[in-house]
Amino acid sequence: MGEDVKHFVLVHGVCHGSWCWYRLIALLKQAGHRVTALDLGACGINPKQLNEITSIWDYVHPLMEFMASLPQGESVILVGHSYAGLCISLAMESFPEKVSLGVFVTAYMPDFKSPPLTLIQEVKSFFPNS
Repeated sequence: MGEDVKHFVLVHGVCHGSWCWYRLIALLKQAGHRVTALDLGACGINPKQLNEITSIWDYVHPLMEFMASLPQGESVILVGHSYAGLCISLAMESFPEKVSLGVFVTAYMPDFKSPPLTLIQEVKSFFPNS
């Protein structure tokens, strides 16, 4: 891959799938970049059913699996929308050597005062039976 060619990994928000990125995918490819758009657990064409998602790790498994599959020395630009800010944050923490940049598109962006677990606890308070 040439120096100017970037590999973008697009991660959708809640109630979406990789399909939501179709226009951006076309634009990035037209500009000569590589693009991967993933369907998270029970979203888009991912075969998991919603009742099989019992934790955030089940939900982000496709992203983590993809990141683990990247060859050593390759890095990507992670782009997350909405709730995917949490997902790309987890991926950046788990695979720092494989991420050149994280882009948060109107997305949750954790920091030291509001780590990912804070959001998970807040979401659970709204849905206590999940």
